Amino acid sequence: QVQLVESGGGLVQPGGSLRLSCAASGIIFRRYAMGWYRQAPGKQRELVARIRSGASTDYADSVKGRFTISRENVKNTVYLQMNSLKPEDTAVYYCNAAHTIIGTADYWGQGTQVTVSS
Repeated sequence: QVQLVESGGGLVQPGGSLRLSCAASGIIFRRYAMGWYRQAPGKQRELVARIRSGASTDYADSVKGRFTISRENVKNTVYLQMNSLKPEDTAVYYCNAAHTIIGTADYWGQGTQVTVSS
């Protein structure tokens, strides 16, 4: 069974930081691009950051310079370090695993709530 388990979400004040983790099992981790997506109420799910198997990265313009995605293949884990958080970052954050070749191999975690508020 494939499982992606997110952790690290919670309530934080504007300007604060959070570190999200996503632990994967049931996949050959190094063969998957890993991504973080988020969805706020009334909005479409959007890509926040992505890291490919070769470690190249992509970020949404809204988070560039504030968020950093990384992966530790030996731990089958991807991270999202979020700094200088803003209220508009409030959303449910989802971990995604996408096979680099096989398009149907696409998995999602349950999501973790991030709330940025004073």
